[in-house]
Amino acid sequence: MIKSLIAGTALALASLAAHADGLQDLERFLKEVGSARSGFTQVVTAPKRSNESVARSKTSSGSFEFLRPNRFRFEYTKPFEQTIVADGETLWLFDVDLNQVTARKQQEVLGSTPAALIAAGTDLRALGEVFELKAAPARDGMEWLEARPLARDGQLQMVRVGFRQGQLAVLDIEDTLGQRSVLTFTNWEGNARLTPERFRFQPPPGADVIRP
Repeated sequence: MIKSLIAGTALALASLAAHADGLQDLERFLKEVGSARSGFTQVVTAPKRSNESVARSKTSSGSFEFLRPNRFRFEYTKPFEQTIVADGETLWLFDVDLNQVTARKQQEVLGSTPAALIAAGTDLRALGEVFELKAAPARDGMEWLEARPLARDGQLQMVRVGFRQGQLAVLDIEDTLGQRSVLTFTNWEGNARLTPERFRFQPPPGADVIRP
């Protein structure tokens, strides 16, 4: 009887550990995943207008990489080419069709963005000084976290982060204008061998460089 009780308790504890909530998944993600690469698909849906029966949406895709702290790279390949690179100091946006580069100080634009949740340092408490973080109910085979910026003067309304078996799977982003952007990650490779050089960006010759 005692042995059965002990065995049952052990199984229950193991089950609880295996089904951690989204907040616990985020904490482990920050501590255990220092870099990653993956593919992604992004669907952006605009608010439905009064004369529309269906909301308008656009789909794009490409590749994503990050290296802690505060380095990441989005390479959009479809339907148009665009590169977004954060090197730790500067956020670069390169529009291939326009041959135009926009460079901004990273510290000024990334404080309370979805990128800060992914590629920041390893301290969950530091994120808690920027976002209100709370676990959300599990759905679609994922554990979820909700993050709301504590500063209400930006465009970001909320980010829902989905983890599947502890691996980052979805970012569901809502802005204050009602636009929704859902990024789904594929072929995730955690702790990929990446170096800071991968996140250095040099504007192409002849490109128009704008520094707002």
